[in-house]
Amino acid sequence: MPQIYFLCTGNSCRSQMAEGFAREILPATWRIASAGLEVHGLNPWAVKVMAEKGVDISKQQSQLIDPEFLRRCDYVVTLCGDARDRCPVVSQNVSKIHWPLVDPAQATGDEQARLLVFRQVRDEIESRVRLFAVQHWQDHDKKGAK
Repeated sequence: MPQIYFLCTGNSCRSQMAEGFAREILPATWRIASAGLEVHGLNPWAVKVMAEKGVDISKQQSQLIDPEFLRRCDYVVTLCGDARDRCPVVSQNVSKIHWPLVDPAQATGDEQARLLVFRQVRDEIESRVRLFAVQHWQDHDKKGAK
């Protein structure tokens, strides 16, 4: 069973959205989780913009990185430089992928301006998860077929 971990600083926005999309896009046979270097709580605006896409992440919780889950991963995706730079060391067997995304929680301006940033980041994450699925789902199926 393939396993993927989405990591960012606080596990409140980007990694939560990536987990939500991955659960929708990847097959049910995948083990999917997200975590952070810190726990900042689930950002309600992330929940709101994901709901606009029909993806419910409202029951997900902000988690710290679980070293045992990390150790068993096939893929680790960091969604910010902080997570990339501070991520615990993983085996050479783990495919490390970095998606440098803006932190929507740092957006400024009125509500509409901030929501626009959340939506842009959400859409970028969706595109990247879909591309990952095309590239790695098939690769993983081929490895499992051998």
